[in-house]
Amino acid sequence: MARGGVTGYEAHMKDPIVIIGAGPAGLMAAEILSAAGLRVDIYDRMPSVARKFLMAGRGGLNLTHSEPFERFVTRYGKRAPLLRPALEAFTPKDLRAWADGLGAESFVGSSGRVFPKAMKASPLLRAWLKRLEARGVRLHTRHDWRGWAKEDSSDTLLFNDDVRVTPTVTILALGGASWPRLGGDGGWASLLADKGVEVAPFQPANVGFLTNWSAHFSDRFAGEPLKNIAVTFAGREVKGELMLTRAGLEGGAIYALSAALRDAITKDGHADLLIDLRPDLSVDQVINKLKRASPKDSQSNRLRKALNLSPAAVALVHETKAGDIKAVTVRLTDAQGLERAISSAGGIRFEALTPDFELKALPGVYAVGEMLDWEAPTGGYLLQACFSTAVAAARAILEK
Repeated sequence: MARGGVTGYEAHMKDPIVIIGAGPAGLMAAEILSAAGLRVDIYDRMPSVARKFLMAGRGGLNLTHSEPFERFVTRYGKRAPLLRPALEAFTPKDLRAWADGLGAESFVGSSGRVFPKAMKASPLLRAWLKRLEARGVRLHTRHDWRGWAKEDSSDTLLFNDDVRVTPTVTILALGGASWPRLGGDGGWASLLADKGVEVAPFQPANVGFLTNWSAHFSDRFAGEPLKNIAVTFAGREVKGELMLTRAGLEGGAIYALSAALRDAITKDGHADLLIDLRPDLSVDQVINKLKRASPKDSQSNRLRKALNLSPAAVALVHETKAGDIKAVTVRLTDAQGLERAISSAGGIRFEALTPDFELKALPGVYAVGEMLDWEAPTGGYLLQACFSTAVAAARAILEK
């Protein structure tokens, strides 16, 4: 795939469709447009592409989820009705078929999550880039988008080193503001706000939370997992795992509740998370098991032996002074920052978009993926919406 710079003269002469951002959403938009025979140039500020995609692949590359579609859509919360048309245009089944077509044959894990059999992103990405190159897609790395050329009344895009490009259509796929070291820092928000595009402030999503552990607990148990537990907040229970950190809690179970926890902390200054350390046992079963424990044992040993709790779980009971291992309360005081978040909430408000993801204030400019103001839990929902919004926008461009 062609890399490097492009002169303003060449760009004006060829007027390609320009995609800014070479993550999953940008590459998927290029996939649809190049398959239709259109000229596509992709620009990215980083020296290599799809860094966040590759990082996600280290954990197995959870592409999407196999649950029934009607339940799947609900994972997007209040944005579900707005995202639904895009998700219907490119469904989880479509995503699996696309990955299979690139040789990254997928399978459904025990949790219902969908992964490529290779359990990593790099083979799929290599095959994908090779196909895009064969279709003539040109990739320009180390090109940091700076907005539009002020002295030019046209739609000329301005990049670092005074590179100027005038596209026929622009697709913005610059990502959100999480994991900024991988390329997406949300710096584009001010560029769009200056053009009259409504942008909601960024907030961390799918993120760990902070609490006030004692020094002893923090030093002794940071990095220890709490397995096969359930957490409850605002009437919703999630089963899974947590990780004790030096300053709080991380892990899939708490990520699923991060939006509600974050909003509660913003409103009330804290959020009280309930942890059930043995969700497989009823209260009566717990009581009966403890009654059968030796009265000579300490409380810690009774919890460990009778209920098979790990040392970390036992310590958590003591740390929180919990009287019930099925309702251990941990007061959370803040969310971790965007630099530690898996994804971000906030971004371009849907009110600023047409149903085809075109910016109302900037005709001919589309925005897709995590740039938009939606959030979802981990489990394949994040990648799916990035792909689906890109497909929907690209198809809308083809229909014009």
